[in-house]
Amino acid sequence: MSGPMIGLIGIMVLIVLIFLKMPIGFSMLIVGFAGFAAITGPAGAFNNLSAIPFRNVTDYTFVVIPLFTLMGNIAGNTGISRDLYATAHRWVGHIRGGLAMASVLAAAMFAAITGSSTATATSVTKVAFPEMKRYKYDETMAAGCLSAGGTMGILIPPSMGFILYSVLTEESIGRLFMAGIIPGILEALFYIATIYFLCLRDISKGPPGPKTTFKEKIISLRGTWPMLVLFLLVMGGIYRGWFTPSEAAAIGASGALLISIIMRRINGKSFFESLSETASSTATIFIMIIGAMVFSRFIAVSLLPAALADFIAGLSVSKYFLLFLILVFYIFLGCFLDINASVVLTIPIIFPTIQALGFNAIWFGVLVVRVIEIGMITPPIGMNTFVVAEATGLPVSQVFKGIWPFFFADVVHVAMLVAFPVLSLFLVNMMM
Repeated sequence: MSGPMIGLIGIMVLIVLIFLKMPIGFSMLIVGFAGFAAITGPAGAFNNLSAIPFRNVTDYTFVVIPLFTLMGNIAGNTGISRDLYATAHRWVGHIRGGLAMASVLAAAMFAAITGSSTATATSVTKVAFPEMKRYKYDETMAAGCLSAGGTMGILIPPSMGFILYSVLTEESIGRLFMAGIIPGILEALFYIATIYFLCLRDISKGPPGPKTTFKEKIISLRGTWPMLVLFLLVMGGIYRGWFTPSEAAAIGASGALLISIIMRRINGKSFFESLSETASSTATIFIMIIGAMVFSRFIAVSLLPAALADFIAGLSVSKYFLLFLILVFYIFLGCFLDINASVVLTIPIIFPTIQALGFNAIWFGVLVVRVIEIGMITPPIGMNTFVVAEATGLPVSQVFKGIWPFFFADVVHVAMLVAFPVLSLFLVNMMM
């Protein structure tokens, strides 16, 4: 049996194991080991299995995973999201749809220190939805904007999706982070524009809230300083070349802890919860990384990526049509899997094809993360919609109804990113 055929069989077995609800990391590990053994023999498979876990777990660059996760958990457990929403509320809450716009702004700012879509959606929803309900906002629209706004957690850096993409493709984490900033800002603006037009047509969807004085607006900015300090420390340091992404992660985690102490918002219980959540998330991610590495080695020796690249190169269709099909596939995948699983499961197979087509790897990384975001609010199993439904008590069907205007805004946004790669690469090319 040929190597590419063994590779295809391995992928099919992997899909079956995932549908049987075996953890993705272990599924990839088992299939990768068995497939490698089938091609090179048991001795090679055992050598591969013994080397990869140790090399990955002890790699210094991987400290960004627990450290950025810890930074986000500390920020989430110390009420920073509440402060960010209060500030945004003061500035835009008095206009039509202002509270919904404030939710998007708070989600964008909170995303800059969490790197997690579900964490952003949960934190902002708990604060914003009761306020929108109090001012008689349309609950369907409110749930839709909260679901969509939460997805910015995996595009605006630091992003765990970018970190995993970097690990699997050996692209620069710092460059990927920089590439996500402008698309993340544009995403927030697209959502705000969507809310504006929805409320322009029907004021009952988002009645104006109370006005605030200019003095109150200025005073409310005090609530943004933790986010600004952390973001500027981390991203400013990476952009200026003052420290590496690994060092930036350590500074970010230390800064989040120091800020929470200065603000007197952390105690033994919340600190232990942050550590516990970080340990659990890190263990899950590392298992997936180890499994992905073993699986990718199997796929590489099977020569399936090369065969797939040759097949695609021989097709008489535009490479942009192929890119379109890949992005649609990622939207579909995002309906069922989170960003971490989607990236580690597919990049070892798809990335060689992207290289063969001549696309920029950093730009493609932004597109992958962006379209997986869309999947996270798309039926039947958009994860963020279930998170928001649980936090608000609304039926999932009602949340799905509310996401459609934001889904179409996402499609336009992705089309813009495809048409104008400079939006993703401008800051990357400006890096020192």
